[in-house]
Amino acid sequence: MKKGFLHRMGLFLIAVVFVANACKHSPSDVPGPDPGPDTNITGAGCNPDTVYFVNTILPLLRSGCAMSGCHDAASHKEGVILTDYQNIINTAKVKPGNPGDSKLYKVLIKTDDDRMPPPPMAAFTSEQIAKVRKWIEQGAKNNSCTETQCDSVNVSFASHIFPIIQTNCMGCHSGANPSGGITLSNYQQIVAVASNNNKLLGTIKHLPGYSAMPPGGKLDECSIAKISKWINDGTPNN
Repeated sequence: MKKGFLHRMGLFLIAVVFVANACKHSPSDVPGPDPGPDTNITGAGCNPDTVYFVNTILPLLRSGCAMSGCHDAASHKEGVILTDYQNIINTAKVKPGNPGDSKLYKVLIKTDDDRMPPPPMAAFTSEQIAKVRKWIEQGAKNNSCTETQCDSVNVSFASHIFPIIQTNCMGCHSGANPSGGITLSNYQQIVAVASNNNKLLGTIKHLPGYSAMPPGGKLDECSIAKISKWINDGTPNN
């Protein structure tokens, strides 16, 4: 009796061990949660071949799309909110790596009245659209970078000032109905504002008595320093 019992117990333990081993997976076999797009990726330096969400895409969308009556949190036209990363990914149906299947990109390249930003607002430039496309192709990451060295001495309008204005201001200040009646689409228009009682500096520095611009958040200190240097140098068209 005792011998038969021990024999049966031995067979039982062998079966348990076999089943346990059969259910084990190596770490590579165990499916993990879908990580989705990378978030909160911050690098010390800016790679010229990378399009950064915080530096380029977010200010561009806030300036050109996320205003009252369109795609801010209060208006959310057609349920689309373009004020922050998660809402941009979810409500604008961004498919990381696939701009052709991303609603955000497809509405930018439309040529009829369905394009975004809608008429009479100015359409995104081909360069701006290319940046959105490249950002999506690179994984639509919530990334940012910081210039390791801010060169606010060797500043030119074409290479530094105009790109800052294009990304952060032209969405509101262009087209047939610019915000506040102020257009910033070219050198002459930008100089006119910069020379008007320090209006450009006052707004970007958020000084008392000036409307704080951009409305989505203050420019980084390096960009402000570059604009200040350019104005102090006499606003050259260089």
